[in-house]
Amino acid sequence: MKKLYALLVFLCLSSSYLNAQDSTDPTDGRDEVKLGLFNLVAFKYLDASYERLIDEESSFGIAGLINLGDDFDIFDYLREFSITPYYRRYFSKGYAKGFFVEGFGMLNQSSDEFSSSFDEFGQPNGFAIEKFNDLAIGVSLGGKFISKRGFVAEVYGGIGRNLLNSANPVEVVGRGGISLGFRF
Repeated sequence: MKKLYALLVFLCLSSSYLNAQDSTDPTDGRDEVKLGLFNLVAFKYLDASYERLIDEESSFGIAGLINLGDDFDIFDYLREFSITPYYRRYFSKGYAKGFFVEGFGMLNQSSDEFSSSFDEFGQPNGFAIEKFNDLAIGVSLGGKFISKRGFVAEVYGGIGRNLLNSANPVEVVGRGGISLGFRF
C-alpha cells in the first residue's frame, strides 16, 4: 500500500515538471470523457466521468460509479454506487493538465452485510444486507497527462467524510484510480 501511495505522489509531482510541447490549444477541446480502468479491474466498479474545462487552470466535472460485483469478502462495507461532482484546479504550465487539487461532493450508497439470526451454538444462521445513503465532502490530488491527439491518462486519489447519516458505519469514503479517456 505504501508503494502505491509513493507511486501516486511521484506521478503527481513529476507531472508538474513535465515541459513537453503543449499541443493542446485552448480552442481545440474543452470536454473530456474518461473510464476508470483501475476501479473496474481491481474492484468491479464501473467508474466513468465527464469533465468540462473552464480555462487553462480549472475545470468541473461529474463522475458516476456503479458496483458490478457483490463480494463482501474484500471490504466490510460495499459501495453500491456514487455520483460525484467535482472542481479541479491545475498547477502546471500546460492547458488544464499536470498536477491538480480537487474538491468534491459525493452522493453515495453503501451496504453492510450482517448476521440476522444465530443457531443454538452462536454461529450465524442467516445474513441480511442494510443499505445506507449519505453525502460526503472531500479533497483529492492527482496528475493528468494528455497526448498530442487528445488521449488523456490521469492518476488521482482522495478522501472525504460522510456527513448526513449517523447510522451509516462508513464515515470516510475514498476516491481514486487510474482513468483513461479523450479530450475533444
